[in-house]
Amino acid sequence: MTKPIRVLHVLGGVSLGGAESRIMDLYRQMNREEIQFDFLVHSSAVKRGFQEMWQADGGAEKQNAENDINVRKPQFYDEEIRSLGGHIYVLPKFKVYNYFSYRKSVKTFFAAHREFGVVQGHMTSTAGIYLPIAKKAGAPVTVAHSRNAGVVKGAKGLATRFFRRGLAKKADYCFACSEMAGQDVFGEAAMKTGQVKVIYNAIDVSRFTYDENVRREARAQLGIDGALVLGHVGRFQYQKNHPYLLEVFAEVCQRRPDARLLLLGEGEDRSAMEEKCRQLGIADRVHFLGNRRDAERFYQAMDFFLLPSFFEGLPGVLVEAQAAGLRCIVSDTVTKEAKATDLVTYLSIEEPPARWAEEIVKQTGYARRDTARELRQAGFDVRTQAEGYRRFYLGEGAAHLR
Repeated sequence: MTKPIRVLHVLGGVSLGGAESRIMDLYRQMNREEIQFDFLVHSSAVKRGFQEMWQADGGAEKQNAENDINVRKPQFYDEEIRSLGGHIYVLPKFKVYNYFSYRKSVKTFFAAHREFGVVQGHMTSTAGIYLPIAKKAGAPVTVAHSRNAGVVKGAKGLATRFFRRGLAKKADYCFACSEMAGQDVFGEAAMKTGQVKVIYNAIDVSRFTYDENVRREARAQLGIDGALVLGHVGRFQYQKNHPYLLEVFAEVCQRRPDARLLLLGEGEDRSAMEEKCRQLGIADRVHFLGNRRDAERFYQAMDFFLLPSFFEGLPGVLVEAQAAGLRCIVSDTVTKEAKATDLVTYLSIEEPPARWAEEIVKQTGYARRDTARELRQAGFDVRTQAEGYRRFYLGEGAAHLR
């Protein structure tokens, strides 16, 4: 029997994030006798280079865990990746000052692993380092895949911009989840010449389709029957703009005392947002639900989805919310390609939070509907997209991807 083509996805980690979730949606659709995914992630816990790396495939995991207490901690998708037959490899986290040791670790890794038919880099901040090394080591196909349309402020953002320079010339293929994400990472010239292929972040549409019975059950479980329920799904970090989100909700509460807010996700800023809720006097109305494998249930419970991000690539959570038939109020900095239905309203985060609150209250009372057909026609169904990726991974080029 012919061995499957192994595709290596390079990421910061395999926690519950947008890019990770979309790759896992795709992974579940693959015929793994034909195509198998592996993952190369980064961790500050890796102290002694490639020889001590942790591989999530049984014996190596146990042995290294015993030898080095600083091995990487398990993440959200680890168990599922292993169950699907994938491997997880670990490199030291890139911190600029370790540029030479990072390059050495990358070279050592690809010298030892020549089994990958495709190396697809979603971590574009260092793709200019690891993709050329992978190619030189014999990887037949390399892909740089832009998943976002902005960087954080400060030195980290400046470093990301610096190391992305010329990335379009350092990969065989350049993919982006939106026009804005492509231009931000690869540059205007690469977009104009057609060097970048835009491929939307597709989801499993059927998983999120509106279901009134699930809505009733979820709301009863949370004790929010009869409430006006707003929601957000995203990591607690700068990009998602949670402080503004909470200020909007506080304004909604003044107009609708029955309002409740569901927040799904984890992140470094969570404790600060819990404190902000207390300061705003809304702590008893906000549900911090953490990372959930059943996020689709909570979309059903919501009445509105809010996304006041500073920047996005093409947010899968916004597509998920539309699949659930939700009205969505989002920042006008969010990529317009994500608007697959008429359920999305764009507002500026330069507006006072009261403006957002007024819009939410004005739109209450709408009827939820099944949007599955609209999303599939717009190109957001992962089952259709998986066939395009299958043909790409099997060597038929990127023409079938959309």
